[in-house]
Amino acid sequence: MFLARVYVTLKPTVNDPPGLTIRGGLRSLGFHSVQSVRSGKYMEIRIEAPSHADADAQTAEMCRKLLANPVIEDFRYELEELSVTA
Repeated sequence: MFLARVYVTLKPTVNDPPGLTIRGGLRSLGFHSVQSVRSGKYMEIRIEAPSHADADAQTAEMCRKLLANPVIEDFRYELEELSVTA
């Protein structure tokens, strides 16, 4: 069993209205040191796979096919093997 932690973010050239809104909110709360905010998505996916390589391939394919829009988003992920307890 593996746990994939997937991070999807907008490409640097894509406008991020939610990020601008968050930045404005933080600054209105007194966090004037905040210069910019980029928003994104975070997902945790448990994968049953026979090997780390197979879980890695599945995770990359999920990201390319559904979780990230390759036109406007980038993705990265971390893969952790979970211990099975009896």
